[in-house]
Amino acid sequence: MGVVKEFKEFAMRGNVVDLAVGVVIGAAFGKIVTSLVNDVIMPPLGLLLSGIDFKDAKYVLKPALGDKPETAINYGMFINSVIDFIIVAFCIFLVVKGINSLKKKKEEEPAAPAAPSTEEVLLTEIRDLLAAKKA
Repeated sequence: MGVVKEFKEFAMRGNVVDLAVGVVIGAAFGKIVTSLVNDVIMPPLGLLLSGIDFKDAKYVLKPALGDKPETAINYGMFINSVIDFIIVAFCIFLVVKGINSLKKKKEEEPAAPAAPSTEEVLLTEIRDLLAAKKA
């Protein structure tokens, strides 16, 4: 029972839950970026490059013979993956930059002045009393 309780405490820590949420959102974001690259960016880019479809771009090393599939270097898929990575990396950069700017704003906010100590309050009262006697 000790291991189960310890695991529960570990799993319910804020950092672990935040990490799990980040992984799930990241996976969904990755699918969106892949669709953006494959379905939105690459078709016009291929059209600009004489109708090349990067998904099918490959260098065949050995053509298919009978039941054996061809051996090819699929550089078009690699180009798609590189573009995916660049878009994801740029988006993460923007998120981290935004978070850092929010942290800087919080750090730059001046702290409220500290309340005077009891000694200062007493000295102020004594000063005010002495000033009142002189007047």
